[in-house]
Amino acid sequence: MALPIRRTSGQVATGRWDPFQEMEELYQRMERVMEDFFSSVRGTDGFLLWSPPADLEETEDAYIVEIDLPGVKRDDVHIELQDNELHVFGELKEKERVGVLRTRMRRTGRFDHRFTLPGEVDADKVEAELRDGVLTVRLPKATRSQTRKIEVKGS
Repeated sequence: MALPIRRTSGQVATGRWDPFQEMEELYQRMERVMEDFFSSVRGTDGFLLWSPPADLEETEDAYIVEIDLPGVKRDDVHIELQDNELHVFGELKEKERVGVLRTRMRRTGRFDHRFTLPGEVDADKVEAELRDGVLTVRLPKATRSQTRKIEVKGS
Protein backbone atom coordinates (compact mmCIF):
# COMPACT_ATOMS: atom_id res chain seq x y z
CA MET A 1 0.00 0.00 0.00
CA ALA A 2 1.43 3.37 -1.03
CA LEU A 3 1.12 6.32 1.30
CA PRO A 4 0.34 9.77 -0.07
CA ILE A 5 3.22 12.23 -0.23
CA ARG A 6 2.60 15.69 1.12
CA ARG A 7 4.29 18.31 -1.03
CA THR A 8 4.35 22.05 -1.10
CA SER A 9 5.56 24.27 -3.88
CA GLY A 10 9.08 24.55 -2.43
CA GLN A 11 9.51 20.90 -1.40
CA VAL A 12 11.39 18.38 -3.50
CA ALA A 13 9.45 15.17 -4.19
CA THR A 14 11.68 12.64 -2.45
CA GLY A 15 8.91 10.41 -1.24
CA ARG A 16 9.92 11.01 2.38
CA TRP A 17 8.47 13.34 4.96
CA ASP A 18 10.87 16.11 5.95
CA PRO A 19 10.12 17.33 9.49
CA PHE A 20 12.55 20.24 9.11
CA GLN A 21 10.76 21.48 6.02
CA GLU A 22 7.46 21.14 7.87
CA MET A 23 8.82 23.21 10.78
CA GLU A 24 10.13 25.86 8.36
CA GLU A 25 6.69 26.17 6.75
CA LEU A 26 5.05 26.43 10.19
CA TYR A 27 7.53 29.14 11.19
CA GLN A 28 6.80 31.12 8.01
CA ARG A 29 3.04 30.88 8.57
CA MET A 30 3.38 32.01 12.19
CA GLU A 31 5.57 34.90 11.08
CA ARG A 32 2.86 36.05 8.65
CA VAL A 33 0.19 35.77 11.36
CA MET A 34 2.30 37.83 13.79
CA GLU A 35 2.99 40.48 11.15
CA ASP A 36 -0.73 40.76 10.43
CA PHE A 37 -1.51 41.00 14.13
CA PHE A 38 1.08 43.66 14.92
CA SER A 39 0.19 45.73 11.88
CA SER A 40 -3.37 45.88 13.22
CA VAL A 41 -2.27 47.29 16.59
CA ARG A 42 -0.11 50.08 15.24
CA GLY A 43 -1.06 53.63 16.11
CA THR A 44 -1.70 56.29 13.51
CA ASP A 45 1.95 57.33 13.73
CA GLY A 46 3.23 53.79 13.04
CA PHE A 47 4.30 52.94 16.61
CA LEU A 48 3.20 49.65 18.15
CA LEU A 49 0.54 49.95 20.84
CA TRP A 50 -0.14 47.55 23.65
CA SER A 51 -3.14 47.20 25.87
CA PRO A 52 -2.54 46.82 29.63
CA PRO A 53 -4.59 44.39 31.73
CA ALA A 54 -7.80 45.97 32.97
CA ASP A 55 -11.04 45.30 34.83
CA LEU A 56 -14.41 47.00 34.48
CA GLU A 57 -16.67 46.65 37.50
CA GLU A 58 -20.24 47.87 37.80
CA THR A 59 -21.58 48.82 41.20
CA GLU A 60 -25.01 50.16 42.05
CA ASP A 61 -24.02 53.78 41.49
CA ALA A 62 -20.85 53.73 39.34
CA TYR A 63 -18.58 51.97 36.87
CA ILE A 64 -15.07 51.37 38.18
CA VAL A 65 -12.18 50.77 35.79
CA GLU A 66 -8.86 49.44 37.09
CA ILE A 67 -5.86 49.28 34.76
CA ASP A 68 -2.44 47.88 35.67
CA LEU A 69 0.17 50.51 34.78
CA PRO A 70 3.29 49.71 36.82
CA GLY A 71 6.09 52.20 36.24
CA VAL A 72 3.89 54.72 34.41
CA LYS A 73 4.07 58.29 35.68
CA ARG A 74 0.89 60.28 36.30
CA ASP A 75 1.81 62.84 33.64
CA ASP A 76 2.18 60.07 31.02
CA VAL A 77 -1.44 58.88 31.35
CA HIS A 78 -4.30 60.54 29.47
CA ILE A 79 -7.99 59.85 29.96
CA GLU A 80 -10.81 60.96 27.68
CA LEU A 81 -14.53 60.33 28.00
CA GLN A 82 -16.90 60.82 25.10
CA ASP A 83 -20.51 59.75 25.55
CA ASN A 84 -20.19 56.25 27.00
CA GLU A 85 -16.68 55.47 25.70
CA LEU A 86 -13.68 55.74 28.01
CA HIS A 87 -10.29 56.07 26.32
CA VAL A 88 -7.13 55.62 28.40
CA PHE A 89 -3.81 56.05 26.64
CA GLY A 90 -0.25 57.07 27.35
CA GLU A 91 3.30 55.87 27.36
CA LEU A 92 5.56 53.77 29.56
CA LYS A 93 8.96 55.28 28.93
CA GLU A 94 12.14 53.24 28.72
CA LYS A 95 14.33 53.56 31.79
CA GLU A 96 17.79 55.02 31.20
CA ARG A 97 20.37 52.33 31.76
CA VAL A 98 24.02 52.58 32.67
CA GLY A 99 25.03 48.98 32.01
CA VAL A 100 24.35 46.49 29.26
CA LEU A 101 20.77 45.18 29.11
CA ARG A 102 21.10 41.39 28.87
CA THR A 103 17.43 40.45 29.01
CA ARG A 104 14.37 42.58 28.39
CA MET A 105 10.97 41.20 29.27
CA ARG A 106 9.00 44.25 30.43
CA ARG A 107 6.82 46.22 28.03
CA THR A 108 7.58 49.80 27.19
CA GLY A 109 6.12 52.23 24.70
CA ARG A 110 2.66 53.52 24.00
CA PHE A 111 -0.43 51.86 25.39
CA ASP A 112 -4.09 52.26 24.52
CA HIS A 113 -7.25 50.91 26.11
CA ARG A 114 -10.87 51.68 25.22
CA PHE A 115 -14.00 50.74 27.13
CA THR A 116 -17.58 51.02 25.99
CA LEU A 117 -19.57 51.55 29.13
CA PRO A 118 -22.98 49.84 29.33
CA GLY A 119 -24.79 52.98 30.47
CA GLU A 120 -24.60 56.75 30.76
CA VAL A 121 -22.23 58.39 33.22
CA ASP A 122 -22.11 61.75 34.97
CA ALA A 123 -19.02 63.17 33.22
CA ASP A 124 -18.64 66.04 35.72
CA LYS A 125 -18.06 63.65 38.63
CA VAL A 126 -15.50 61.27 37.08
CA GLU A 127 -12.43 60.71 39.28
CA ALA A 128 -9.09 59.08 38.45
CA GLU A 129 -6.26 58.00 40.74
CA LEU A 130 -2.92 56.31 40.03
CA ARG A 131 -1.64 54.48 43.08
CA ASP A 132 0.79 51.56 43.44
CA GLY A 133 0.87 50.99 39.68
CA VAL A 134 -2.92 50.72 39.31
CA LEU A 135 -5.01 53.41 37.64
CA THR A 136 -8.52 53.52 39.09
CA VAL A 137 -11.18 55.52 37.25
CA ARG A 138 -14.54 55.92 38.99
CA LEU A 139 -17.37 56.91 36.66
CA PRO A 140 -20.60 57.67 38.54
CA LYS A 141 -23.73 56.59 36.72
CA ALA A 142 -26.06 59.28 35.43
CA THR A 143 -29.12 59.61 37.63
CA ARG A 144 -31.44 58.30 34.94
CA SER A 145 -29.34 55.18 34.27
CA GLN A 146 -29.08 54.06 37.91
CA THR A 147 -31.02 50.98 38.89
CA ARG A 148 -33.99 51.80 41.04
CA LYS A 149 -36.04 49.23 42.90
CA ILE A 150 -39.77 49.69 42.50
CA GLU A 151 -42.13 48.15 44.97
CA VAL A 152 -45.09 46.33 43.51
CA LYS A 153 -48.31 47.18 45.28
CA GLY A 154 -51.44 45.18 45.14
CA SER A 155 -54.62 44.43 46.96
